Amino acid sequence: MTGAVQEVHRAAVLGSPIAHSLSPVLHRAAYAGLGLHGWTYDRFEVDEAALPGFLAGLGPEWAGLSLTMPLKRAVIPLLDEVSDTAARVEAVNTVVLARDGRRLGDNTDIPGMVAALRERGVEEVESAAVLGAGATAASAVAALAGICSGEIVAYVRSAARAAEMQRWGDRLGVRLRTAAWADAAEALHAPLVVATTPAGATDGLAAAVPARPGTLFDVLYDPWPTALAGRWAARGGLVVGGLDLLVHQAVLQVEQMTGRAPAPLARMRAAGEHALATR
Repeated sequence: MTGAVQEVHRAAVLGSPIAHSLSPVLHRAAYAGLGLHGWTYDRFEVDEAALPGFLAGLGPEWAGLSLTMPLKRAVIPLLDEVSDTAARVEAVNTVVLARDGRRLGDNTDIPGMVAALRERGVEEVESAAVLGAGATAASAVAALAGICSGEIVAYVRSAARAAEMQRWGDRLGVRLRTAAWADAAEALHAPLVVATTPAGATDGLAAAVPARPGTLFDVLYDPWPTALAGRWAARGGLVVGGLDLLVHQAVLQVEQMTGRAPAPLARMRAAGEHALATR
């Protein structure tokens, strides 16, 4: 008598560069916690030019994909359906490959940000500041649209970036004002500050952290803590980090791709912390 053949399901993260991605660590930890022994999760170096061919070559065993830069916008024309959340910011970080062959796009960064803040007790703020103006900043504004009752100020480095952020504010229906990066120190007095800039970009602001800061959401996770996050915590402020965001958005991805909920948040976070500590 032979045992049943174990059904195989595949998922992966795509992007360029991709070697640094923690997504395999998080998703594999989730599969182990959920008892999904037939599931695998890998990473693939894929740029915009290679994306259509990669998608075309996927077989029926594929359940989903996580996408990072530069693919979040490039994938949209290749999908059969895009969620309202993803369409609002023109960015897809999750593709669910349905049994009937359809490719369904979503954005879990936005609800992931909200969930990471809610976990730390931040559910509503009167105003907020965003440092930066890239794709992550747009997702931050979309997340803030649901929890910020007042004005959002985005601190940017150029007139072109200011115009782009104003466009996102108008599109997302929030009260958004832009300000020059030279004045970014004033942002640190907001009840909630979301830093979406690359590593090192906010180091010069650390000395300007006020005596009684509010909440800082710094989307970086490696290296951690950033100079700004370290100073913020030392002053007694609440700090939400990039690993918090990464884990919460991955929880939503796992649930969508596997159909199993809830995903094991604590186990995934512990796996991510271990991976970062041993790098």
